Amino acid sequence: MHFNKKILSAVGLISGVVLFASMTAIQQPQQREEPKLKNIKVLPKGMTYGQVDHLMDEWASALGVKCNFCHAQDKASDEKPEKTMARHMYQMAAKINKKYFKAEKDSLGAVMESSVNCYTCHHGVAHVEISLRANRPRPTGQGGGPGGFQRPQGGPGGAPGGSGAQGGTNGGPGTPPPADKKP
Repeated sequence: MHFNKKILSAVGLISGVVLFASMTAIQQPQQREEPKLKNIKVLPKGMTYGQVDHLMDEWASALGVKCNFCHAQDKASDEKPEKTMARHMYQMAAKINKKYFKAEKDSLGAVMESSVNCYTCHHGVAHVEISLRANRPRPTGQGGGPGGFQRPQGGPGGAPGGSGAQGGTNGGPGTPPPADKKP
């Protein structure tokens, strides 16, 4: 076989350039420009998009919600009241940590190690006040006076068969004395 030296050297030169270019591209990762932060009101200045995104992920996890719980379709919008509440809660936690736990801040002004955070109260529940109300033990009894409690009907101490809260003579705990006797 007889090879043309000019063609062989041209192919070798082109192969070398392609190989060099591909190695250079592999070594230099693509630098993507981070999205610009908008409408940041309470977070420390100088936080990067990645840091804010990570913080938002932590908040969403602590409340058991997704981004759209606080954010409207236009993420910079303040139309949802949950976003304003999140800002207030962030400020509250920062004040508690500063006052009671002497929380130190990093170079960006973010609390390095906090003792109180969203999860402290929320435990993965978005509306703690509703959860607490729903899980609160209810007094047992019949009817529904103020607070839903009435003394059980029955004999002394609420035992079935007597007059109990109806005015029996030996009444149970909390039964008013008969009208003819004074305490």
